[in-house]
Amino acid sequence: MSINTIFGEENETIYDVQTHAAGPGGSLPLTPEILRERPSGDIFGMTLDAGMGWEPSKLLGKQVMILGTLAGMRAEDGTPIALGYHTGNYELGLQMRAAAEEIAKLGAVPYASYVSDPCDGRSQGTTGMFDSLPYRNDAAMVMRRLIRSLPQRSAVIGVATCDKGLPATMMALASMRDLATILIPGGSTLPPTEGEDAGKVQTIGARFSNNELSLEDAARLGCAACASAGGGCQFLGTAGTSQVVVEALGLALPHSALAPSGQPVWEEIAKQSARAVLELEKNGITTKDIVTDKAIENAMFVHAAFGGSTNLLLHIPAVAHAAGCKVPTVDDWERVNKLVPRLVSVLPNGPVNHPTVRAFLAGGVPEVMLHLRKLGLLHEDVLTVTGETLGANLDWWEKSERRAKFRQLLVELDGVHPDEVIMDPTQAQEWGLTSTVTFPKGNIAPEGSVIKSTSIDPSVVGEDGVYRHTGVAKIFTSEQAAIKAIKTGGIHAGDIMVVMGGGPLGTGMEETYQLTSALKHLSYGKQVSLITDARFSGVSTGACIGHVGPEALAGGPIGKLRDGDVIEIIVDRNHLVGSVNFIGTEDNRLSINEATQVLEERELHPHLQPEPALPEDTRLWAALQYVSGGTWRGCVYDIDRIIEVLNAGMKALTSK
Repeated sequence: MSINTIFGEENETIYDVQTHAAGPGGSLPLTPEILRERPSGDIFGMTLDAGMGWEPSKLLGKQVMILGTLAGMRAEDGTPIALGYHTGNYELGLQMRAAAEEIAKLGAVPYASYVSDPCDGRSQGTTGMFDSLPYRNDAAMVMRRLIRSLPQRSAVIGVATCDKGLPATMMALASMRDLATILIPGGSTLPPTEGEDAGKVQTIGARFSNNELSLEDAARLGCAACASAGGGCQFLGTAGTSQVVVEALGLALPHSALAPSGQPVWEEIAKQSARAVLELEKNGITTKDIVTDKAIENAMFVHAAFGGSTNLLLHIPAVAHAAGCKVPTVDDWERVNKLVPRLVSVLPNGPVNHPTVRAFLAGGVPEVMLHLRKLGLLHEDVLTVTGETLGANLDWWEKSERRAKFRQLLVELDGVHPDEVIMDPTQAQEWGLTSTVTFPKGNIAPEGSVIKSTSIDPSVVGEDGVYRHTGVAKIFTSEQAAIKAIKTGGIHAGDIMVVMGGGPLGTGMEETYQLTSALKHLSYGKQVSLITDARFSGVSTGACIGHVGPEALAGGPIGKLRDGDVIEIIVDRNHLVGSVNFIGTEDNRLSINEATQVLEERELHPHLQPEPALPEDTRLWAALQYVSGGTWRGCVYDIDRIIEVLNAGMKALTSK
């Protein structure tokens, strides 16, 4: 390499240089009052807007900010010039453009800004996962700063799709309590006509390593899984669940979650959302009128009915905190999940693994809400971004042409009846759908833990609906060591895997989907249990217990377990109660009280430590969320609590 290879043969047009230009024509729509009373920033902003080419005479229109998680660069024909991190943020520019054109058509002035997001699938098993959950807080903070940095904005539109960008956008909009806001969900990726979904395809490495998949099949399946360039993955993971939740909150239009990305209905949702937010602004309806305690509870109801990702147990509390609402507790989650039947049969929970686009065609969130309304489980009086109540929205949906046509399309296109995707409670019970999550406690998890109990393989559940597994623990102090054991034959049917040190203080609370997905799709995996203080992908299934609290590096008893310990897991899928306990060793079984005493007296595992590659940014995030209440309060920044702790610390230091 040399300077000549860099500069080489230069295009002669580079010497066609201008040193000045005429500037935009026309005049700013200034008045004496504007010049006398408005700050210089407002006036200079119009100069900048004219410089970017906006018609000067139209610059006094209402300013609407469009804040998207777009990444990548597309040519006009859609081919990539530069890739995004994932399909979920690659096509969002089309929705942003549709919204912007509608805003301009209605006489307002659109502004667009971007805070892109990472992909949890891309970072699985890598050090990139150490930035995943912390990114959510940082992105929400940057979004809030960008919103405030457009001082004259009248309304804000968020456009987001996936695991961290969408929760971050929800948090940012929820905190804009005195602004009109709306969120446009970025929709779903299409499944391949022949092939595997984007969840199962993430296990090709583990299946190949266990001689359960050929190299040729792995290569082909891996190529074909994403059948459209945009949208969140085809399963009801964290991306799909977040879309469902934002609609259930009333912060997105009815029947906007999970739409097929890139298609006319998907772009039309963006136009409709632009019209809606301007109407909200006109009528003085702001975010605090929509995101309320009742709306938060509605979102929890819908989460349970869909069988959604356990990551929303982190995100819904964070949205509630941002909105100044009551933050749901473990007791609230338990109560909701005991009340609400699961009604939706989609990937990854089944029993029939329909892709999420079928859930959209079957009626999506409003269809599920019709069933919940009949059960008396919804707050129908809450206000939504339509400007009307939830009850009014559902009245419209039930009789709408939109509902009838989309449901008929599902029959015509896929030969699937919509009531086989979204069921009434009686049919759901007949098909074996069980409620979504259970929160096992015990001497390993005294603060609680989470298991998506509805997704435990029915073949390992007793006739009474109770999953029972007593087995010998195999201890791992890193996810890397655990996946290596799976790939090299170190895990067998009947084992209980314990992966410690994966909480916020250890890894930024990494997502361990490469473990859970491998166990799901390996022949012996359903006979293995997993316990961890890390979290799970929304597409995770099986007997996997996460969010164990306290985490190991905070002194939690999970960090005191050893190879050879015997663990007893009991999860009642019908009554949603469970326990996870250390009960001694194979040679020395103990009562629960005796075993608890042993754990209290043990030291932490000698190999337990924060990941050496943990970024400084994540260490700071972990410390801040820890003093703010930790995972069960959503890993948020509670500013008052942080300041209180800092002041107490400073006082203690100065008194020495």
